[in-house]
Amino acid sequence: MTHDPRLQRITSAQPYPLLFATISGAHLYGFPSPDSDVDLRGAHILPLQKVLGLEVKEETVEDSRIIEGLEMDIVSHDVKKFFGLLLKKNGYVLEQLYSPLIVQTTAAHEELKEIVKGCITRHHSHHYFGFVQTQWELFQKESPHRVKPLLYVYRVLLTGIWLMRTGEVEANLVTLNETFRLSYVDDLIARKLSGPEQSTLDTADLSFYQSEYERLRIELQAAHDSSTLRESPDDSARLALNDLLIRVRMAQGI
Repeated sequence: MTHDPRLQRITSAQPYPLLFATISGAHLYGFPSPDSDVDLRGAHILPLQKVLGLEVKEETVEDSRIIEGLEMDIVSHDVKKFFGLLLKKNGYVLEQLYSPLIVQTTAAHEELKEIVKGCITRHHSHHYFGFVQTQWELFQKESPHRVKPLLYVYRVLLTGIWLMRTGEVEANLVTLNETFRLSYVDDLIARKLSGPEQSTLDTADLSFYQSEYERLRIELQAAHDSSTLRESPDDSARLALNDLLIRVRMAQGI
């Protein structure tokens, strides 16, 4: 999909130069439905004249519409905002940065990925605890219950556990399950891939899915407790981010 010429044209048409653009959402997670939209995420570079005043506008650029036949959901942050998010326990930006579904990249993107290895901490687990709680509540509220929110629940939990154990960002549920080997996850993915976005579940299985949700939350907590990841971003990583920000901003000019 990343080689679709329409995506290249859409990326090139963004209002500001991009440090990178990747695909997130169901395509990244490994279970897009035939009618899934395309979640394009990235970091853009505002020119100096846009960031020197009292007010900085367009730090975030969003666009959701059908473009060239593709249902697009586009979000990008200015590099300063994006770098700031990377210094927080924010799993969203980690997953966007390290997404292997790259639509546009630069040398600075590759440099950024190296620097950010020093920003990953054991406290990123809090992002996954909070995110999965929200997803589980959404799943429970629905009637009938859909496959998609449940897959998001398990994707978030396994990504968090993997990050705590390895320090590596892996958001693809298919890839994750090669290690975790949860047969019901493969079954759910198969249902999602073969059906529409609104595919639903048999209510008889709900108690099992809840018990697995609770078990994996306990695993995530255990992975956090035993993690050897740092407590806070490395000082050298902060300095490197600052240096990179100055260089990409100055290269953009006015």
